[in-house]
Amino acid sequence: MIPGIQSKLSTQVVASTTTISNVFCDMVMFTGTTAIATINPPGTGGFNAMLICVPLDGSVAFTTAGNIAVAVTMAIGRATLLAWDQVTAKWYPGAIS
Repeated sequence: MIPGIQSKLSTQVVASTTTISNVFCDMVMFTGTTAIATINPPGTGGFNAMLICVPLDGSVAFTTAGNIAVAVTMAIGRATLLAWDQVTAKWYPGAIS
């Protein structure tokens, strides 16, 4: 999705595992409840990126054991925004209420 340009979000369904690879979409729907430590960023060409994450089967935790900056637990069916920073090579989760 390109900010400021009308577009549609692309969605991909992925099983939650310790390391998530091959995510080339705007929104990822996680099945399962395995904690996630690493999300390999898409080829961003040197740019930052955003990813919307939604767990489908139960709560899913992000841990700091990989490239996620802050540990959080996502509630089932609630969207969480992750922002990728090329400089620190980390995903930064948005606030969770």
